[in-house]
Amino acid sequence: MVDYHAANQSYQYGPNSGSNGAGGGGSMGDYMAQEDDWDRDLLLDPAWEKQQRKTFTAWCNSHLRKAGTQIENIDEDFRDGLKLMLLLEVISGERLPKPERGKMRVHKINNVNKALDFIASKGVKLVSIGAEEIVDGNAKMTLGMIWTIILRFAIQDISVEETSAKEGLLLWCQRKTAPYKNVNVQNFHISWKDGLAFNALIHRHRPELIEYDKLRKDDPVTNLNNAFEVAEKYLDIPKMLDAEDIVNTARPDEKAIMTYVSSFYHAFSGAQKAETAANRICKVLAVNQENEHLMEDYERLASDLLEWIRRTIPWLEDRVPQKTIQEMQQKLEDFRDYRRVHKPPKVQEKCQLEINFNTLQTKLRLSNRPAFMPSEGKMVSDINNGWQHLEQAEKGYEEWLLNEIRRLERLDHLAEKFRQKASIHEAWTDGKEAMLKHRDYETATLSDIKALIRKHEAFESDLAAHQDRVEQIAAIAQELNELDYYDSHNVNTRCQKICDQWDALGSLTHSRREALEKTEKQLETIDQLHLEYAKRAAPFNNWMESAMEDLQDMFIVHTIEEIEGLISAHDQFKSTLPDADREREAILAIHKEAQRIAESNHIKLSGSNPYTTVTPQIINSKWEKVQQLVPKRDHALLEEQSKQQSNEHLRRQFASQANIVGPWIQTKMEEIGRISIEMNGTLEDQLSHLKQYERSIVDYKPNLDLLEQQHQLIQEALIFDNKHTNYTMEHIRVGWEQLLTTIARTINEVENQILTRDAKGISQEQMQEFRASFNHFDKDHGGALGPEEFKACLISLGYDVENDRQKQTGSMDSDDFRALLISTGYSLGDAEFNRIMSVVDPNHSGLVTFQAFIDFMSRETTDTDTADQVIASFKVLAGDKNFITAEELRRELPPDQAEYCIARMAPYQGPDAVPGALDYKSFSTALYGESDL
Repeated sequence: MVDYHAANQSYQYGPNSGSNGAGGGGSMGDYMAQEDDWDRDLLLDPAWEKQQRKTFTAWCNSHLRKAGTQIENIDEDFRDGLKLMLLLEVISGERLPKPERGKMRVHKINNVNKALDFIASKGVKLVSIGAEEIVDGNAKMTLGMIWTIILRFAIQDISVEETSAKEGLLLWCQRKTAPYKNVNVQNFHISWKDGLAFNALIHRHRPELIEYDKLRKDDPVTNLNNAFEVAEKYLDIPKMLDAEDIVNTARPDEKAIMTYVSSFYHAFSGAQKAETAANRICKVLAVNQENEHLMEDYERLASDLLEWIRRTIPWLEDRVPQKTIQEMQQKLEDFRDYRRVHKPPKVQEKCQLEINFNTLQTKLRLSNRPAFMPSEGKMVSDINNGWQHLEQAEKGYEEWLLNEIRRLERLDHLAEKFRQKASIHEAWTDGKEAMLKHRDYETATLSDIKALIRKHEAFESDLAAHQDRVEQIAAIAQELNELDYYDSHNVNTRCQKICDQWDALGSLTHSRREALEKTEKQLETIDQLHLEYAKRAAPFNNWMESAMEDLQDMFIVHTIEEIEGLISAHDQFKSTLPDADREREAILAIHKEAQRIAESNHIKLSGSNPYTTVTPQIINSKWEKVQQLVPKRDHALLEEQSKQQSNEHLRRQFASQANIVGPWIQTKMEEIGRISIEMNGTLEDQLSHLKQYERSIVDYKPNLDLLEQQHQLIQEALIFDNKHTNYTMEHIRVGWEQLLTTIARTINEVENQILTRDAKGISQEQMQEFRASFNHFDKDHGGALGPEEFKACLISLGYDVENDRQKQTGSMDSDDFRALLISTGYSLGDAEFNRIMSVVDPNHSGLVTFQAFIDFMSRETTDTDTADQVIASFKVLAGDKNFITAEELRRELPPDQAEYCIARMAPYQGPDAVPGALDYKSFSTALYGESDL
C-alpha cells in the first residue's frame, strides 16, 4: 500500500492485504449497459451534481479513512492518481503497480492510467473516460469514474433471486420495508424523499435505534436527518446526503441514493446471513412442532379408542341371562343401539386414525425425520387386534341374545302350561282323599256295597286316566329345571306336592279296594246300567277335559308352515266332533234308559248315579264349553296365520333390498380394487375421481338406512331366519364399513403420493411410470409386491442396485430395457438388495407397498435439509460459537420457536462454556433421530 503522508518524498509500499475479495464476476460492460450509462455529452443537473459530489466524496472517504487519509474536493484530489490508486487498493484488497514519483503532467496521467487499467482488469468497460480528463479536473468524467467504481465494487455483487445488481438491491429494499406503513419503495429517487424508507431499513434490522411509530410522513426533513444521524452514530455509515437537498429536489439523484442505500445493504449483510440461518431453523422447528402435535393427537385418539374397546368388550362378553323376556329384549335393544348409534362413529375414528398415522409417517419421511413409534400398546396393529377382539365378542352376542329370548319364551310357555295342568289336576283331586278315607261301607247295605265297589272301580278308571296328566306335569317341571327356569323352586314345590298327593291317593285307593272286596261277598247286585254309564261317561268326560285343555293350550310358531300344521291338526280335531257327539248321545241314552227302567219297575232311585259324579248335566255343560272353544281356537289360529303372513312379507321385503345392496357393495369393492390398479391421468385427476366416487358411495347410504329400518321391523317381530336371502344385516354392515374404509384408504394413498411427489420433486411422467411398472408386477392385484416382484420392478425401471443408482438406458423404453436385462442375465446384488428391502420393508413383512416403493425411488435424489445444515444455521446465530444462549435464541427466532428450543436444548459442556450456554449440536442431531434429546 502506498504511503501518502511523507510530502515530497519517494513513495513507500506497505504490507499487502492479501485478499482478492472484490475480484471476479461477469462483464461490467454488460452490467453498465443495463444501468444508466454515464454520457459525457449530457450536462449534469446542478442539484444532482451537488448530491453526487457529496455522496461520492463521503463514500470514498469511508474507505480512504482505513488508510489514514481523505479527500476534500473530488475532482481535484484525484488528479495526480495517487489517492485514486490508494482507494482502489483499499476497496479491492489488492496491490496496484508502483506509482510514478514525478509531479509532471505525464506522471499524473500514467498513475491515472494504472488505476483505469486496474478497473478495466475487473471486467469493467470504461465508456468515454480517459486519464487526461481526470488529470485536467473534468468534474463530469471524475464523477462518472467514481460511479463506475461504486457500481463494480459496492453494488455489482448484490443479487436477490438472480436479478441484476440494481434490481437486486431494489428487491432487497422492498422486502425489508414491506411490513411498514407509508413505505412503498419502487425506485431509487422519489420513493426515498420522505425519509421513511431509510428509517424502515434501520428499524427492520436494529429496532432499538428507531422509534418508527413516532415518525410523520409530512415531516421528511426530520425523518431524513434522524436516519442519517443514527446510521452515522451507530452503524458507521457516513452521512452522504443532506436532507434539505433531497427534499428540495423534484427528483433526487438516483446514483447518489443507490450509493447511500448500498452502504446500508453492506452494513446489514451480517444480519442478512443470520436471518437466513434463523429462517432455516424456524422451518425445521415448525416441521418438528407440527409432527409432535400430530403424534400427540394420534396418542390421544388411540387411547380413547382403545379405552372404548376395553370398556365395550366385557359388556359384549357378559352372557349372564336375565330372568324375563322383557329384560332380555331390553338387552337386545341396547345391542341394536350399540350397532346403529355407538359403533359407527368408532369405525370412522379407527379409519381416520389409520389415515392420520399414514399421513404422519409420510410427512416424517418427507422431512427426513425418523418414523413415529407410538407408545407401547398403541400401535395401529394393537388397535386392529383390539378391534378384532371386539368383533369376535360382538359376533356371538346377538345370537346368544336371540337364543336366550327363545329359551325364555319357551320357559314362559312351559310354565303357563304347567300351571294350567296343575290347576286342573288339583281341582280334580280336591276332596278325593276325604272320599277315599270315608268308612261308609261299614253301615251300607249289600246293594250299597256293590254300588260302592262299582263307584270305586269307576274312580280307579278315572284315576288311571289322570296318570298321564300327572306324568305330563312332572315332565314339564323337569324340563323347566333343565332350562334353568328362574321360578323353578315354586314349580318343584308344587310338583312335589302333586306327586306326594298322587302317591297318597294310590295308597288310599288300594286300601279302600281291599275293604270293599272284603265285604263284596255280602253284596248282590248293582245297577249294571249305571255302571255302564259310569264307565263310558268317565273316559268321555276325560276326553272333553283334554279337548278343552288342548283348545286353550298356548302355541308359539315362527313360520307359515308351523301355523298351517296347527290349523291342519285343528281341522282334524273338528272332524272327530260328530263321532264324539254320537258317543255323548249314546251315554245320555244309557242314563235315560236306567231312569225309564226304574220308573217302569217303580224303583226309587237315590237321585244320582252311585258309580260316578259325572252327571248328564256335566257332560252337556262340558260339551257346550267344547263347542264354544272351537271357534275361539279357529280365530286364534287365523290371527296367528295372518301374523306369520305379515312376517313372511317382512322377510321378502328385507331380502329384496338386501339382494340389491349386498351385490352393490361387492361390486363397488371390486371397482375400487380396479381403480387403485388402473389409475390414469395426473394424481390430482385421480384424487378428484376417487372423491367423486366416494361421494357416489356416500349418496348410496339411504339404501342402507332403508334396509336398517326393515331389519328393525324384522327384529321387533322376533323373526329369526330368512330363507329368501343369504345376506344378513351383519354382513351388509361389515361390507359397508369395509367399503368406506377402503375408499378412504385409497384416497389417502393418492394424497400421500401427491405429498411425496411435491416434496420430492417427482414429475407426473415419473409417477405414472412408477405406477405402471408397479402394477405390471403386482400380479395378484393385492396392492403390494413380494421380494422377487419388487426386484424385477426395480430392474424394469433401470435401477442398478450394484452401484446404488439408475442406469442410463438411452432411447429404450422400459419394456425394451427389461428384455435386454433378462436376455443378458442381469441380476441384483444380494447384499444391496437386502439393504433396499430393509428400507422399504422395515417390519420384515415380506411385502412392499406402492407408497414405500415411490418413497425409495425418490428419497436418495431429493435435496432435503440435514442435521449438518441446521447445525450450521445455529452456528451463524451464535456468532460462530460452539454454543448459543437463551438471549440469542429469543433475539433471532420467533417467541414460540425460541422457547421450544430453550426447553429442549441441553446445557453445553465444552471447555469454552459460559453460564447459560446451550448445546445446539446435540439438539440438531436429535431432530433427525441421530441421538436422544
